[in-house]
Amino acid sequence: MTTPTTPFAITLGLDTFGDVTNDAEGAPLTHGQAIRRLVEEGVLADQVGVDHFGIGEHHTEAMPLSAADVVLAAIAARTERIRLNSAVTVISSDDPVRVFQRYATLDAVSAGRAEVILGRGSSTESFPLFGYDLNDYEELFEEKVALFAELLKEKPVTWSGNTRAALDGISVYPHSETGSIPTWIGVGGSPQSVIRTAQYGFSLMLAIIGGDVARFAPFSQLFRRALAEFGHPARPIGVHAPGHVAATDEQAVEEFVPAFQELIRSVARERGFRTPTRESLMQDVGPGGALHVGSPETVARKITDTLKTLDATRFNLKYGITGMPHDTLMTNIELYGTKVAPLVREMMED
Repeated sequence: MTTPTTPFAITLGLDTFGDVTNDAEGAPLTHGQAIRRLVEEGVLADQVGVDHFGIGEHHTEAMPLSAADVVLAAIAARTERIRLNSAVTVISSDDPVRVFQRYATLDAVSAGRAEVILGRGSSTESFPLFGYDLNDYEELFEEKVALFAELLKEKPVTWSGNTRAALDGISVYPHSETGSIPTWIGVGGSPQSVIRTAQYGFSLMLAIIGGDVARFAPFSQLFRRALAEFGHPARPIGVHAPGHVAATDEQAVEEFVPAFQELIRSVARERGFRTPTRESLMQDVGPGGALHVGSPETVARKITDTLKTLDATRFNLKYGITGMPHDTLMTNIELYGTKVAPLVREMMED
C-alpha cells in the first residue's frame, strides 16, 4: 500500500439509494416521508463536514429515488458547501440532453456544486419503464455517453446515432456555472469500461460492493496509463463501497449485517444467484473486504487502507439499507463527518 500519487486532495463523501426507512415502531415510511428525511440527511452531511453527497437513481418500491436531481436541488437550497452528485445516473435509459440540462440546472441552484456519475446501473427497471430493449444495452450506453461528452463542451452539438434523434449544430442550455460539469463513470469490474472512461477524460469511480478490494488495483493502473495514451491530464479515482458507522464495532455489525443480508437475499431471489451467508459477509467486513463497517476508528482505518491499496483520493461510503431506522442513519452521518473523515485525513498523511 502507498499514499496516492495523484495531485488531488483526499475527499470523503456519502452515497445513498434513498431506501425507504422505518418509523420508531418499525413500520415503513411513505415514499414522501422517506424522501423528506433524505433531504434532512443531506443537510446534516453538509453540517458535519462531509465533502460529497450522492443519490443513486432507482425505480422500485423500496428505493423510490427516480428523480435524484430534484432531491439534490432541495438539499442544495439548504446547504452552502457540500458537493452534490448522482450515484449513479442510468444514462442508458435516459436522454443525455435532459441529463445535462437537469444537472446544469442543479449546478446553478447550488452555485457550482453539481457533479454527475454516469453508469449502466446495477438494476434494469428503468429499461422497460422508458421503452428500451435490454438487447440494446451496450449500444445505448456507448452512444449516450458519447453524446453526453459532447454536451459537456457547452458548445453547439452535432451528433447522430441510433438511440435518439440527431442534433445538428444545436446549443443546449443552461450552461453550467464553471463551464463544464465534473463527470465520472461508475465502473464495477470491466477493463473496457475503465478504458472508455479514460478515452473521454472523465474521472473513474470504482463501485466495489463485495469481495477483495485489492482486485481493483489493476484498474487504477490501467486508468492512468490509458489517460496518458489518450492525451488527457490526470483525473481523480474514487471508490464507492457499502458501509455503516456506529459507536462500536459490535453495534455497527448488528445494525448493518442482518439488514444487508436481507437486501442481498431479496436481490438473489430476483436474479437467481446464491445468497451470501453471515460468515461470508463478515469476511467482507474484515480486513481487505469491501464492507466498511464498524466504529469510527475501524472504518477510518479501513477507508485509509482502501484508498492506499487502490491509489485513490476519493471515498464515497454507500450508507443506508431498506428498513433501517432514520435515526440510525443520522448517527452514521454524524460519526462519518465528525470522526471518520478527520481520522482518514490524518492517517493518509502518515
